[in-house]
Amino acid sequence: MTKQIDLTRRRLLRNAAFGTAALAAGADQVFGQRVSGPPNIVFIMADDMGYADLSCYGRPDFSTPNIDNVAAKGVRFLQAYANSAVCSATRTALITGRYQYRLPIGLEEPLAGRDVGLPPDHPTLPSLLKKAGYGTTLVGKWHLGLLPKFGPLQSGYDHFYGFREGGSDYYAHDSNLWDDDIQAHQTGYLTELLGNRAVEVINGYAKAGRPFLLSLHFNAPHWPWEAPGDEAESNRLRSVPGGGLMDFDGGSQKTYQRMIQALDLQVGRVLQALNANGLSENTIVIFTSDNGGERFADTWPFTGRKTELLEGGLRIPAIVSWPARIPQGHTTEQVAITMDWLPTLLAAAGSPPDAAYPPDGVNLLPTLTQNAAPFERKLFWRYKANQQRAARDGDYKYLKILDNTFLFNVADDPMERANLKARRKDVYDRITAEWYDWNATMLPEVDESTTSNFTGRQLADHIGTPPTSGKADIPAPPKTPSAAPQ
Repeated sequence: MTKQIDLTRRRLLRNAAFGTAALAAGADQVFGQRVSGPPNIVFIMADDMGYADLSCYGRPDFSTPNIDNVAAKGVRFLQAYANSAVCSATRTALITGRYQYRLPIGLEEPLAGRDVGLPPDHPTLPSLLKKAGYGTTLVGKWHLGLLPKFGPLQSGYDHFYGFREGGSDYYAHDSNLWDDDIQAHQTGYLTELLGNRAVEVINGYAKAGRPFLLSLHFNAPHWPWEAPGDEAESNRLRSVPGGGLMDFDGGSQKTYQRMIQALDLQVGRVLQALNANGLSENTIVIFTSDNGGERFADTWPFTGRKTELLEGGLRIPAIVSWPARIPQGHTTEQVAITMDWLPTLLAAAGSPPDAAYPPDGVNLLPTLTQNAAPFERKLFWRYKANQQRAARDGDYKYLKILDNTFLFNVADDPMERANLKARRKDVYDRITAEWYDWNATMLPEVDESTTSNFTGRQLADHIGTPPTSGKADIPAPPKTPSAAPQ
């Protein structure tokens, strides 16, 4: 990567302001291309999809032609990260554009059983777009707090169809499927039901002639491992004593394949709806995942899984198309992260972020529309289970798991094998100090928050891994060497 560029907050806000001003001007010519009106936005998020689970990212044993079509018409990120190795925390970062650790909901890894949620008065991507005249709808997974205090309609969405918890059975969803704030009672395969509603939403907004944000957050390919036609498996899971959604005795590569292909089919239906309504040219379509892959996922060339700050738990597919403005068929080595989407999409819509809640993410429009050269990033993570910490600075990554610490060059060594912390002690010390400085600006971990990890009892490739203690990791800054005696 090129030499490090010092990206101060002032410079980032100036860059974001440039993109916002250019697009808000309503000019026919922006970045040398003609468009009319603000873009529609279709944000598609898979759940627990591995980096290489799409054929356009190298999956060798099946194809995902519809999602690949989005990549063919846009830009595919090769170094995209999730804000967390689990879902609730990443979704907090997505909807706020900020590190999730700034809010109590962001300390949940994932949210499970606690009365915590996204504060309704916090500015969000849908609430800010709503102020700019957009219609806003969430179809699919919410997982940022339960009624009556929290919910999509309380945080900027005009409409909601989906489920509020962290997961849902693909068939037995009668008790947790919602239409706005009223329980819905519909039968069918969940991925298809979400696709059906997404198509209806697009048709409705097209008829109204109103710009819109459609957040389409699929359950797939999250467990339980149920593909189309597997209703008998759903019934079996509910009959097993102690069984449930986590489904440790089911699934296979073939089932997982069929789940992803069912998702790809619904993405194709969404793209067809945009095309049929004449919306394809001026609609931003984003496809990504909330975190790295789970047990059947393909995370090559990385190691690690969901709940781990190894690259396999954080690296995700990320694809963006906007035919009116983004050149087709490109890839980019730009390092990106989930919280970048809020400033990027607000800039595209010509809407500024809330000044009281400046984004931690950056505006990626120059990368997407002008094929700008990659700039270096400093990104930070922590995960309470197993006291994990990580930071990415340029090509280097600091990683801590329990008492073990590492420094990797993840550009040259994506599998994270060669520990350079002694060989490049200067780099290790610098990034470690940066992590401590950053962590001091975030909320501290708390014992009460949920956190989870996979153990040796659950997954054979995690032999020897114990359950997490759940205790908060409150690190003290590293000691600096004492001054030499006078």
